Amino acid sequence: MLKAENRELNAYNKELIVMAKAVGVGGVFLKARDPQALARWYAENLGIPAQDGGSLAFDGSESVGMTVFAHFPLDTKYFGEGGQQVMVNFRVDDLDALLEQLARAGVRIDPKRDDAPYGRFAWIWDPEGNRVELWQPLPA
Repeated sequence: MLKAENRELNAYNKELIVMAKAVGVGGVFLKARDPQALARWYAENLGIPAQDGGSLAFDGSESVGMTVFAHFPLDTKYFGEGGQQVMVNFRVDDLDALLEQLARAGVRIDPKRDDAPYGRFAWIWDPEGNRVELWQPLPA
């Protein structure tokens, strides 16, 4: 049964429209030359907990629900045909401390920083050359 907030009047003919909707991100899926090694890198360098089956997942009060982060072989058809590209954004709790930790681990870090009204941003690259965005939201 759809919730009341999913009901609205159609502006054209004043009919009641009941609309299902997406309520969050269920996962991020990347192709990788070596999915297990890349998953291990993210677990070790960004602290993302490993799950059964090799995926990584945020689950608990810090994540406000579960978000899956998984890696797929380069030849997967899961993404459809073509060279679809993505950049993943991770919420972080302490951007400066994480960047220091990543620098000590030899991670390639973009020197650019961005301070926006809604948080601070930095960028890194994983071992397979994927640019990754790190975001520390401003305190509420």
